[in-house]
Amino acid sequence: MGENGKVAVLGAGSWGTALAAHLADKGYRVGLWSRRPDQVEQLNTCRENSRYLPGIKLPENMLATGDLEHVLSAAEYVVFSVPSHSFRQVLSDALAYIDENALVINTAKGIEENSLQRLSEVFGEVAGNGRAKNYAVLSGPSHAEEVALKMPAAVVVAAASDEPATRGQDLFMTETFRVYTNPDIIGVELGGALKNIIALGTGIVDGFIGSDNTKAAFITRGLAEITRLGIAMHANPLTFAGLAGLGDLIVTCTSKHSRNRRAGIEIGRGNSLEQALAGVNMVVEGVRTTRATHGLAKAWGVEMPITEQMYQVLFKGKNPKTAVVNLMNRDKTNEVEEVALAKIKWWIEKDDKSPAF
Repeated sequence: MGENGKVAVLGAGSWGTALAAHLADKGYRVGLWSRRPDQVEQLNTCRENSRYLPGIKLPENMLATGDLEHVLSAAEYVVFSVPSHSFRQVLSDALAYIDENALVINTAKGIEENSLQRLSEVFGEVAGNGRAKNYAVLSGPSHAEEVALKMPAAVVVAAASDEPATRGQDLFMTETFRVYTNPDIIGVELGGALKNIIALGTGIVDGFIGSDNTKAAFITRGLAEITRLGIAMHANPLTFAGLAGLGDLIVTCTSKHSRNRRAGIEIGRGNSLEQALAGVNMVVEGVRTTRATHGLAKAWGVEMPITEQMYQVLFKGKNPKTAVVNLMNRDKTNEVEEVALAKIKWWIEKDDKSPAF
């Protein structure tokens, strides 16, 4: 399957559009699916996604459509770029038209709220575990606005085996878009989803304190609790030190392009959650992910104090300043011992006799 093959990208938001343009520039025939007829017409007529990616000229070998069957027909690769809460429904609608040998790559970063499932688990439930051999996840620090401008970026493709991961790597890799593979699909999915909670919180801190010290503490301790949950769920702790963990966390917590950070800033300034979301006017994955992760922490018996406080602020009306005070006044602990014990637990469960820290 060469670079003149067909790729279907489902979801015409900023990231779906940027990836579609990226793949079209590589020489693939790209179909970009949107459920909105007005957006399809605008994309094809103006060759620009004026709402989500203004100023980026779209390649001529990229065609938008609202017809799922048409966009998926003969597609060798199917890229899902719909919000995490829409993934199950769009997958269910699309599955009958996806070739069994096509590589499905999901780019959404979230946890399903009601089921508390990672999106690869949703895929297995809807498509059947037999199709998991052709499923991969793309994640890492990669804002659509910069990828569309061909600014250098590095990301990760994770899959259950080498073959789909390598296919995904080959699909996306260019001189400005470096792609690594990682066999830890659990860790990559959790890192990509949970960093949005910390980005929301970092934005809140920016909104009412504006302290670099506070933000640094928030990000660092956020990574610690993401790692704790990941280890409990059998992810590799090293994944959280890589692009899908620390890398994505840094960019989402600090970038002007981060919609989660922007929503957090508005909450920190005293606006309600509803007002903050209306101001961003895009999907803010961290809100749903906070609720889902709050449930996961309870289900797995993992202490996640930042997630707990974020849940209280977003859904229970707690004042953000009170939440910060609560975090600062937690019982004393030892940072190094905490991390080491979590890693030892992981290595023991993996039955590895030579842990490396």
